[in-house]
Amino acid sequence: MSDLLSHDDNRHKTQETDVVAQMRLLINTLKKHNHAYYVLDNPTIDDEQYDALRQRLLALETQFPDLKQADSPTDQVGDKPLAAFTQITHDIAMLSLGNVFSFEELSAFIKRINDRLDTKNQNPEFEMELKLDGLAVSLKYVHGQLYQAVTRGDGRVGEDITHNVRSIHNLPQVLPECAGIGLLEVRGEVLMPKAGFDRLNRENGERGEKTFANPRNAAAGSLRQLNPAVAAARPLAFFGYSVNQGLPNHVETQSDSLEYLRSLGFEVAPFGTSSTPQGVQEFYDDVAKTRASLPFEIDGVVVKVNSLSLQNDLGFLSREPRWATAYKFAAESAITRLLAVEWQVGRTGQLTPVGKLEPVSVGGVTVSNVTLHNFGEIERLGLMVGDVVSVHRAGDVIPKVTAVMLDLRDNAVSPIDLPKTCPVCASAVILPEGEALARCTGGLYCAAQSKEALVHFVSRRAMDIDGLGEQWLIKFFEMQLVRTVADIYELAEHQDLLMTLEGLGEKSVKNMLAAIERSKNTTLPRFIFALGIRGVGESTALNLAQHFTDFEAIRRATIDDFLAVPDVGEITARNIYEFFHSTHNNEVIDRLLASGLMWQATTASMSDTPLDGQTWVVTGTLSAMGRDEAKAHLQALGAKVSGSVSSKTSALLAGEKAGSKLEKALVLNVTIISEDEFLQLLAQNGRMVSTE
Repeated sequence: MSDLLSHDDNRHKTQETDVVAQMRLLINTLKKHNHAYYVLDNPTIDDEQYDALRQRLLALETQFPDLKQADSPTDQVGDKPLAAFTQITHDIAMLSLGNVFSFEELSAFIKRINDRLDTKNQNPEFEMELKLDGLAVSLKYVHGQLYQAVTRGDGRVGEDITHNVRSIHNLPQVLPECAGIGLLEVRGEVLMPKAGFDRLNRENGERGEKTFANPRNAAAGSLRQLNPAVAAARPLAFFGYSVNQGLPNHVETQSDSLEYLRSLGFEVAPFGTSSTPQGVQEFYDDVAKTRASLPFEIDGVVVKVNSLSLQNDLGFLSREPRWATAYKFAAESAITRLLAVEWQVGRTGQLTPVGKLEPVSVGGVTVSNVTLHNFGEIERLGLMVGDVVSVHRAGDVIPKVTAVMLDLRDNAVSPIDLPKTCPVCASAVILPEGEALARCTGGLYCAAQSKEALVHFVSRRAMDIDGLGEQWLIKFFEMQLVRTVADIYELAEHQDLLMTLEGLGEKSVKNMLAAIERSKNTTLPRFIFALGIRGVGESTALNLAQHFTDFEAIRRATIDDFLAVPDVGEITARNIYEFFHSTHNNEVIDRLLASGLMWQATTASMSDTPLDGQTWVVTGTLSAMGRDEAKAHLQALGAKVSGSVSSKTSALLAGEKAGSKLEKALVLNVTIISEDEFLQLLAQNGRMVSTE
């Protein structure tokens, strides 16, 4: 028995050690962020991330009260003031507010208030006001003259910023109505309206100066300028929310005190009153609906007992009043841990990493998976498996990781490696230097890409297999009759089965198979285009065919060989090279060629074509064809097709909504060809285009 007790004691001590270690890590992290937020005005995480870290610490302290650390920041407000400013001790401490995030938590807050009030004062009236996202400031007026302005600081001692506050345009400097009041202390929020914030960032960006992450940072940074002229040039505003000294005796409620501030010339944010939790909730819901249209940033609603005498009776906790709380909007960010990363392959071959998370509620939805977008994003975040991360979700937006909490990283993390081969088909994966998107090279073979490859292959501008549309291709794919484009030419082997399918009779099947057989007689440019190589449209396919003249020469070519082809750049050259050096792609191509595909020899000479030596540019939207098809027609007639207009341009084919290229062509007196004129040109040279 004693051995068992000893074992239990050791296990208990180990748990305590782990809990204390977690607490210390969270405390040190919160202290660092407190200093960045309150002292330096340069927070490295947003408020929701900070709140999530603090809630994690509070949860541990609630679960293990005996292990709570003496220096826990959950009982503190802010941080020490910046030494460069004169330090001022507040006459009355500027405390923080507790938080609630749901109607249930709001109801619990109201119940705690009722539990402390005598029977006659139960269910008091509440005042609700917007929780402004700015910098809390205490103003002192002596006989109606602005005397001093002090920041919250650590709640007890703040910083003297009077020289900058005097430059705030909507702040009254003199209160004639208060000339008989020796001392009037007004507290409120200094903020930067959204429009002013956008203008400041735009102007600073144009001058190459510092831009701000959000309006709160901009307001705080402005108030901490040693040169008041800088603050004066910033679009700051002050909104009052309380009178802490000098309030006239006839003002008995919080709502009346806001009306009093308004009568003195102070700006006051919208507010309301209610005697029921439901009424408070309705105010909150209405504010949430209009939040985006407000001229300034808010992050919730402050709920206060309206009676000032009841506020006095209820008193304070160590860091917050008992009679007020911040009813915050549903958190759009949360803190959780990345457990693993899985890789998915999209229909274009792009590899997308998906993070597997410890389930966490974000914006009212439990999130356990999150897109990491691409490997470049993983590198940008410096993300590792096992990291504690901040996850953001706004409305219906797909959740994403916005930050890695490096302060909470431990030795158990492991790097996230890009797969060398496709998780679907085992083809090689490439990530070109300087790019963020990794791709599977098995375009024709990879099951994840097969559906798109099939639909493209049979399309009118590719192999033009009439009667084999997307609907039947997907059906055959699901039946595993067609897995790659090479299987299309083996469908005749399943003729009897095809005839049994609903919607396919004997005649339809024979027509389909006949169309497949006819498609074997094609052209080299069509075949190259049909392969669906990334970046290779009809015009590039034609350029490749005319440059190499032989398909096997294309399969053997190097990247440098491809770069010698007109209009083929480095990225496209690399894509073509990787495509033809994929073992799986070549297996499919060999099967296609073995099925009997053929085309006439392609010649490099274009000397007998009507547009030989001319350079054309295509711009705007064409109704009868796409730009790639138009370029292919032009190249077939001997023209070179350029992407920009110059003095060497022979003609500009201008469709609808032609923009700057048309303007430049007019300036350079380049011949402008309309789509109708272009269709006539094609018809004259035996190239008919359907306009249906």
